[in-house]
Amino acid sequence: MRPDQSAVGDYADRMADTPPGGAQPPPTPPAAPPPGTATPRMPLRRLGWRRFLVLAGVVLLIAAGGVFMLYTLGSSLGPTALLVGVVAAILPVPVLVSCFLWLDRYEPEPLKYLIFCFAWGAFVATAISLLVNEGSALLFKNWGLPKALTAVLVAPFIEELTKALGPILLLIFRRREWSGITDGLVYCGLSAIGFAMVENILYLGGYGYRTGVEEYGPATGARQVIAIFIVRILLFGFAHPLFTSMTGVGLGIAARTADRRVRLLAPIAGLLLAMMLHGTWNLLPSLAAATGQPLIALYGYIGVMVPIFFGMVGLAIWLRGWEGRLTERTLPDYVRAGWLTPPEVAALGSLGRRHAARTWARRVAGDGGVKAMRGYQFAATRLALLRDGMRRGLDRKQADRDRTAREERELLEAIAAYRSFFVGRDPQTPVGVWDGQRYHLRFPDGSQRAVPAPDEPVVPIPVVLAPPPPPAHPAGYGPPGWYGPRPAAPWPPGA
Repeated sequence: MRPDQSAVGDYADRMADTPPGGAQPPPTPPAAPPPGTATPRMPLRRLGWRRFLVLAGVVLLIAAGGVFMLYTLGSSLGPTALLVGVVAAILPVPVLVSCFLWLDRYEPEPLKYLIFCFAWGAFVATAISLLVNEGSALLFKNWGLPKALTAVLVAPFIEELTKALGPILLLIFRRREWSGITDGLVYCGLSAIGFAMVENILYLGGYGYRTGVEEYGPATGARQVIAIFIVRILLFGFAHPLFTSMTGVGLGIAARTADRRVRLLAPIAGLLLAMMLHGTWNLLPSLAAATGQPLIALYGYIGVMVPIFFGMVGLAIWLRGWEGRLTERTLPDYVRAGWLTPPEVAALGSLGRRHAARTWARRVAGDGGVKAMRGYQFAATRLALLRDGMRRGLDRKQADRDRTAREERELLEAIAAYRSFFVGRDPQTPVGVWDGQRYHLRFPDGSQRAVPAPDEPVVPIPVVLAPPPPPAHPAGYGPPGWYGPRPAAPWPPGA
């Protein structure tokens, strides 16, 4: 299979079209890892003093923002209204977060980065936006201008900028954690959810409960909380994530391109689009109030915002399978080199196939097998993203290319270790060896023969990987030494 072709049609035949390997020893059943052997883990990065200082600074900034917002909201709302607002505002958060995490099933992002983006939006972005919005409202008042200008001109600019700053910092310092637009949607979406949660505390607790209690009593306060909850959360709870997702698209494009102009212009374009949508959203009710025509807001929401929302949902669903399709386009390089078998690549192409592979691993190797299969799938996806980055030329500096080559080697070694927990365990299939071109299988009657890869493999064929002769390094296929010696199979044939 050539690198620029997709995995369709005669998928397996073309993918297995590799130089023939050497003479293969008779295949023998593999030995299981010793009892109590721990499931291998992905290699961890060391925390240097510079990373520690940056991490400490970020934690302190988020903590300072959290303390400031807690003090500001507590002093302005009071303890009862604050508690009501917090409880009501937190209710939709798990649902919204789950929607964004659902997009990122192929290669889930590290939990610490997800928490960072959420906390950044909830505490840092809200604190800065609150100060700027209040200062702008005071200036407009002194200048004799309407207060609505703050919502239309200032709030969209400062809120979208501050919500995006967290993911932007993550892109600058952790670009390797970005696999594309999907990650941009996830990181920016979580930042927007955190921002909306704290903003909803103000609306639900202040404009809802406290105002109602002061005017007519607790019953009125409760009714106003319910009314605001329906409007701001049930009907329009997607607003902030929708706006900031535009920035996420721009950041995701920038993360997967080697063109410096695109790296700069794509985030700017996404951020400007997010500001424009946010400003339009705030302008509609202001126009409706100024003209006395509430239908202006209704027509604007239905005619502009709703189509954009469903368009982004469709884009997100399509992007959800991008990483699976990427594995089918990229990992055949490693099949030809003898690191993987054709069915293993096919089994990574969709979430349904990955689930079937985990079910199979549990059946043949127990809990250790299914944990190893999850780790294997994660490592293989990261390997495909890394390989795709090599093709795109994302690493310009030699130090970055060396680090990429080292990370590639670590991922390949991790994949080999994960395979040892489930490959060759299924008694319902023949024992065999994959040489990079065909299978050498031994059947129950004792016969042994070479068999080509099936046309449409959908689950991993449990065979041993025999070390192939290292082929010549093709131009444009990564750093020299990529086809270097493969780690010994966990159960060498003949052992």
